[in-house]
Order: sequence, then structure tokens, then C-alpha cells
Amino acid sequence: MSELIQAYINGQWENGTGGTAEYRSAYDGSRLGTFSVCQAGDVERAISAARSAQVGWAATPLLDKVDLMYAAYELCKAANEEIAQSISAEMGKTIRESREEMLQYGWGHFRRAAEDMLRFRGMTMPNSETRSNSKRMFVQQYPLGVVGVISPFNFPVDIPAIAITYALIAGNTVVWKPSEYCPGSTRRYAQVFQDAGFPAGVFNYVPGYGDAGEALVESPDVRGLFFTGSTRVGRKIAAAAGAGLKRTLLELGGNGPIIVHHDADLDRAVEATITGCFYMAGQVCTAAERVLVHEDIHDLFVAKLVERTKQLKTGDPLDEATDMGPLCNDNVLKQVVSHVDDARSKGADVIQAGELTGRLFPPTILVNVTEDMLIAREETFGPVAPIIKYGDIDEALQIANSTEFGLNAAAFTNNLRDAWRFIDGLEHGTVLINETTNYWDQLAPFGGAKSSGLGRELSSWALGAFTETKTIVIDIS
Repeated sequence: MSELIQAYINGQWENGTGGTAEYRSAYDGSRLGTFSVCQAGDVERAISAARSAQVGWAATPLLDKVDLMYAAYELCKAANEEIAQSISAEMGKTIRESREEMLQYGWGHFRRAAEDMLRFRGMTMPNSETRSNSKRMFVQQYPLGVVGVISPFNFPVDIPAIAITYALIAGNTVVWKPSEYCPGSTRRYAQVFQDAGFPAGVFNYVPGYGDAGEALVESPDVRGLFFTGSTRVGRKIAAAAGAGLKRTLLELGGNGPIIVHHDADLDRAVEATITGCFYMAGQVCTAAERVLVHEDIHDLFVAKLVERTKQLKTGDPLDEATDMGPLCNDNVLKQVVSHVDDARSKGADVIQAGELTGRLFPPTILVNVTEDMLIAREETFGPVAPIIKYGDIDEALQIANSTEFGLNAAAFTNNLRDAWRFIDGLEHGTVLINETTNYWDQLAPFGGAKSSGLGRELSSWALGAFTETKTIVIDIS
């Protein structure tokens, strides 16, 4: 998209008041375009528009909302390839990964949200009062009001699409602050809402930087907040939202382990580790940030992993043959380099399939990793497979649970009893047996334990997050 990317506020495309900024290719730094920067005042105008539109939108018949969702579904389908190309150019994931984001995830949220809302049920409750039987009690869900959505660069369309579609179908209105690294793809997705005919003010799009997100968090007119990003920023949002008693849905950082037990199918575990550590160059909250390998099969597993890693092709993310693209930005690159350097300085052996070129960080395996290394305690967000040796299940669980994070964890074993020990013992929101950490299902609840987040998203769990439960009591005496 070569034209200036604008904000979409109250049904109109307009410039933000913060001037313009360039956005560039993650792969080679070439200029992709410019976007108009929204500041706090622009965000407040969008919030005001959303607040004014919310009552009418909530009163709109559900089937009319569903029709708009289906219209958007068809329009997004037609734009999927264009959006995928923009995602790869902007943030650096391969074109195959970007198509996956749109075809398997982002596009379908329109339909899933509509269908889930059609099946979203309240309940009647029995009267427990002993003196009479005159009470009738019901529970219904009502929209929160205005929902603010702040989204990251790694899934620039899919992740916000969950919140946007489910919040809208539940009767809320939305103000979306996308990642500043991906204005082209997010702007094209925002266009879908206008083209589908959503009423003015129901959906608003405000590209900008951190101050725009802060305005969403701090506004008293925003009743719900959806944020995906680092635990550090999530804590700040939770503190600010808590002071205003806002509903929050936070999907934060991870340091997920893959545990390879002594009886694991090693070839299967190797492939799961390749996906867990190198999918999207490791820039996924569900990435396998630690690989715990039983001492009996450690050396064989490492040898197989090294051989498989050397087969990966890194390079231009728009090349159909590329397996792994660059890191999105210099901040991510700096963190990955510092974590690998720290591990090397503390005794880890570093095996790399290639050399660092620009932001193309080579797929990297670290052997002899210990728990005192930064890479074993913090989220790296890069293409690194840190290998930690363990002796028994108790030790594996202790290591796996030793960080503040608890998003996704995986274990490979062919013993059902040991599998259940991992399931029961891992302090994570999702536990996967004989599957990579980078697996999630659109109909299952997704979210983290401990410092990895608050609440659950996807399917009816998202509807619960974006609605208020109201108990209704009628006395018929």
C-alpha cells in the first residue's frame, strides 16, 4: 500500500495529529510506506465515537449483526493474499506463515464469532428460598460498552481479530490500536469493516505508538481492554485498568518448555522442536523457549536436532522456499543476541546453522544450558533452542515450572501414566502431549497461568470476556 495510511474514526478515514512516520521491511529495511500517527486526542475522538454508537449497536438485532459478520468474512477472504503479502513484508514471517495466519485464523474469526454468538446461552436458576416459590431467576450476558484492543506485531491481524470480532458480535464497540510495525496489513483489514457496512463509530482504527495505547488504557469511557504483548507492559496495563476497575483480557509472555522423555518418539519430538523453536523465527508467545531432554536420550536427540536444523532455509520471507525469515525489529534482535551471548559466557555450547546477516538470526541450538542463564528464565522471542538435561519427571517439572511464565507446555512420552503426571504437574494454561508448544485450536480456551496473562480467549470464552453477567430476579407473587 503506497498511499498514506490514515486512521478510521466514526466511519471516516482521516489523518492523526501526530504527523507521519515511515514503516519499513523487516527483511532488508526498504521503505514500504508511511502512516499517519494518532495521538491521545485522536484516540479520545475514536472513543467518543464508539461510545455514541454503542447503544444503537447493542440494540441492533442479532441476525443483522451476523449478516455484517458474514459480509466481512467474504470480503476478508478476497483480501487474504494481499494482507498476507503485507504481513510478510512488514514483520518478516514467511509468506507461508502469513497465509496460515489469514486462512486458518484471522479470516475465520468473523464466521466463528457470529456462530458462537448464535449459540451463546443464558440460563434459568432454581429458587433456593425456603419461604416461598415466588421467585424466578435468570442470568443473561450484556455488552461491556467500548472495548479497547492493543495488538502486537507477530500476528498483526489474527490476534486483534479475535477481540474485535467477538467484542463486536456481543454488542460492544471497538477502538483498535495496532502494532506500529504493521500498518499496511492492519489498515487493509480495517477496510473490511467499512466495506462490509458496519455503522459509523462501531469499529475504529487508530495507528500510532505507545501514547495512543496509553490513552485507550486510561480513558474512563473504555470498559474493557484486550492486550497481547510483553508481561512487563501487561503489568502496567493491569495496574492502570485495575485502578479504573476495567475488564481486562491479557495474553502475555511465555517461556514454554518442550519435555522429551526417555521413551519419546525422537523423530516426532525433533519436528515438534523445530516448529516450537523456529516457527516465525521464534517470535511467538507459545514458542518452545526451553527444551528439556532426558539424560538417557540427550545426545541422540541433540544430534538429530542439529541435522534437521541445518536443513532450514533462511532468507527473504516473500520467497516461497524460505523456511524462516528475519526478526521483526532491532529491539527483538538485541534481546536475542544478548541472551545467546549470556548463555555462551556461562558455559553453553552454541551451534548455529549459518551466520547473523542483518536481522536474519540463524537457527541456533544451545547445549549445556543451566537455569541461571537468562535464556532459561526470560522470554527470548527468537530462533533459539536451549537444551537442558534432566534425570527424572520430578526434576523436569521443577525446571519447567521454575519461571514466572505459564502459557503453553509440551511433553513427549508414550507412557500414559507419565503423560498424566506432566498434565497434572505443569503449571501452564495449555499442556500438550506429543505435540509442539506452537499449537492452539480456535474452539478451545487460550490463555496463560502465572505471569502469562489473565482470562481466556477464543470461542465462547471470548464472549464471556467481553460481556457482563447480569442476574435477573422476578417475584411473581
